[in-house]
Amino acid sequence: MTSGPQTISSRDNPLLARLRKLKDDPGAYRRLGEIWLEGEHLCTACTARGRPVLQAVYSESGWANAKLRPLAVAAPRVAVLSDALFAGISGLESPAGVGYLIAASDAARLQPGEASLVLDRLQDAGNVGSILRSAAALGVPQVIALKGTAALWSPKVLRAGMGAHFALRLVEGAAIDALDTLALPLLATSSHAQRSLFEGALPSPCAWVFGHEGQGVAAELLARCTETRRIPQPGGEESLNVAAAAAICCYESLRQRQTTIA
Repeated sequence: MTSGPQTISSRDNPLLARLRKLKDDPGAYRRLGEIWLEGEHLCTACTARGRPVLQAVYSESGWANAKLRPLAVAAPRVAVLSDALFAGISGLESPAGVGYLIAASDAARLQPGEASLVLDRLQDAGNVGSILRSAAALGVPQVIALKGTAALWSPKVLRAGMGAHFALRLVEGAAIDALDTLALPLLATSSHAQRSLFEGALPSPCAWVFGHEGQGVAAELLARCTETRRIPQPGGEESLNVAAAAAICCYESLRQRQTTIA
């Protein structure tokens, strides 16, 4: 922090107007070129990965909290709002009291040959964030969101991702044809596949493909997949949540890699 905090008392302040847009519109970051991170965990994950901060924003109670105050060090500018004004820019039932405004990066380019997850028109922000979290935790460095997938840097996906965004290469708005440059086998899951996920070696590296929550993987994309695997469900349920399926597939790929290395 290079100067003392600025006190903002007007709801019409331009900074607050931008933050409300970023809070309310999942795709606003694409137009405004800025991303709103709310809460200690996301702010800490951001600075831990060396992402520059444009502005720190605190509620009065957050600024008075000795645990949150050190987050201001990473920001060249700090604003302090009344708790009531901060509630207006918060997407949480219980506002966290601190947030960062950061610049939206230019869209990452797809990295050929890098183990990936491909998201085909996933709609639920919670599912998308959970998948990003699993990818970061289980060693999948790249996530490719095809056109029609929930906005990766929207507030709800950010909250569900719990900081995973800053550990991943995120490619947004990709077309199916762009996957040709990935130069990796594409794998999908299907309850009708003959082979179980656990039968035989998985290609490594590979790209796992996960489709729309209701419609599944698009036929055109499924036709590009090298193979499909079935996740055994001895409990008899019809299907798994897509985020759970992604976590299982990422884990099995990791387990096989580690077994090969050992």
